[in-house]
Amino acid sequence: MTKETLKIGIIAAEHSGDRLGAKLLESLQRLYKLKVYGIGGPEVSSFNISSPAAVNYQDLQVMGLIEPIINLPRILSIRKKLLKLFINEGIDLFIGVDSPDFNMFFHKKLKADHVKTVQVVSPSVWGWRENRLTAIDSYIDITMCLFKFEHEFYNQKNISSFFLGHPFSDFKPSDFNEVMSNYQLSHSRDFISILPGSRKSEISHMMPIFIQAAQEISIHNPNVFFLIPAPNEVLASMIHSFQGLSEIKHKVSINASKDFLSVSDFSIVTSGTASLEAVVLGSLPIICYKTNKLNYAILSRMIKIPFIGLPNLLLQKHLFPELVQKGLSVQKVVESYKELNIKTQKYKSSLQEIKHAMKGEGFMTAAKFISSLM
Repeated sequence: MTKETLKIGIIAAEHSGDRLGAKLLESLQRLYKLKVYGIGGPEVSSFNISSPAAVNYQDLQVMGLIEPIINLPRILSIRKKLLKLFINEGIDLFIGVDSPDFNMFFHKKLKADHVKTVQVVSPSVWGWRENRLTAIDSYIDITMCLFKFEHEFYNQKNISSFFLGHPFSDFKPSDFNEVMSNYQLSHSRDFISILPGSRKSEISHMMPIFIQAAQEISIHNPNVFFLIPAPNEVLASMIHSFQGLSEIKHKVSINASKDFLSVSDFSIVTSGTASLEAVVLGSLPIICYKTNKLNYAILSRMIKIPFIGLPNLLLQKHLFPELVQKGLSVQKVVESYKELNIKTQKYKSSLQEIKHAMKGEGFMTAAKFISSLM
């Protein structure tokens, strides 16, 4: 029997969202013949996606409150082109992955055009801006939640959601010897991963502090070697450009986060998905965050939760170090490293609990659930 064709519009501009979008498309492909339109990273683009001319998914990788305003003309132009593409092609289903503020425009417009709408990765309505729930209830058919506490939150509000779970729950560490061989590393080193972020703005804020902290840690432990994964060549080149990097023993490689975290007992991580990846691969994270003063002044007044790190949110306790804004300094990073090093077993004992908290219904069940909506 010939598979029915499903026309899908998708926006998956974030590095982590690209993975999630691709996994959902892969599962839907088992049920339908897919025609995919929109924008995504390398993994989503592998589904023969049709995108508007002269539009790159990296153009949407802006964060905070100020960057989107600065880049507003470009963002509005991309938005207009994408909406025109979706309407002209007559898509059956719109999938927005992460980027909830950008995607809500499409959910609203396409819902009015009788297109089924799915949001993968819940907006953080449980942490701030709960007033967004009205729009979510009105314009999104189903919100795919990565974490159980999000799904339970939606249930309490009588809003439709699905506990997808996080793909990291199935992650298994890379083989140590293979990593040593593939990246020409010495077995005798003590490895620490540095993950400064997946956006230029994050890297520019975080990398100078991380390099100075790495220099200090190297004085305390001359055997340490720093592993720095980069999402792409552009960001790798940016990382290489920072002053002081040559003074520490290090390696920068593209798309190496899983391998590097698998062999690192500790990691210095910009807050986000990377902190969760570190934990499930057995690398104890020092979770850091810094943005410009205006961004932080606005955001800090809106956030209702006591933690920013996803591992701490899942545990509902402040276990792993969180160094935020003024609390982020070279000395604090070094002190946190020493604390983790001394009490490693205390922290390691919580890793399985975090992994279990991410295990949901999975992508194939999610695809069947979406199919029931069509």
